[in-house]
Amino acid sequence: MTGKVVAVNISERTGVRKTNVGKAKALKNFGLEGDAHAGNWHRQVSLLAQESIDKMRSFGLTLSPGDFAENITTSGIDLLSLDIGSKIKVGNALLEVTQKGKSCHVGCEIRKLVGDCIMPREGIFARVLEEGEIEVGDEIEVQEK
Repeated sequence: MTGKVVAVNISERTGVRKTNVGKAKALKNFGLEGDAHAGNWHRQVSLLAQESIDKMRSFGLTLSPGDFAENITTSGIDLLSLDIGSKIKVGNALLEVTQKGKSCHVGCEIRKLVGDCIMPREGIFARVLEEGEIEVGDEIEVQEK
């Protein structure tokens, strides 16, 4: 299964929309350099499919990659079909899926601005096993177990 990187997003604070920076370095056991969510924990990098964002757009909302605070916006890959422990090559970084979905922060900026947040239902989280650059247009490839 393969897909593409649509956007690489970071923010200086948690709970806010992220900005597409085009490329970022994924640091081993940390996350994306310069991102507020990075750290030595199990949700170092968040991923959300452009297809999920497009579903929300169908309700007449104007949305962009990063608006749901995801680090990597993807296309062409069914993120929710990935098992916990799945390894995915993103650019030249290697990530391991650690969590599907999350508890929603009822008062987060995204929910206030958009009225709903799909990240808790359709986003996934990963930790960085091998560091490397991740850039818009990079291929995403699920590694064999």
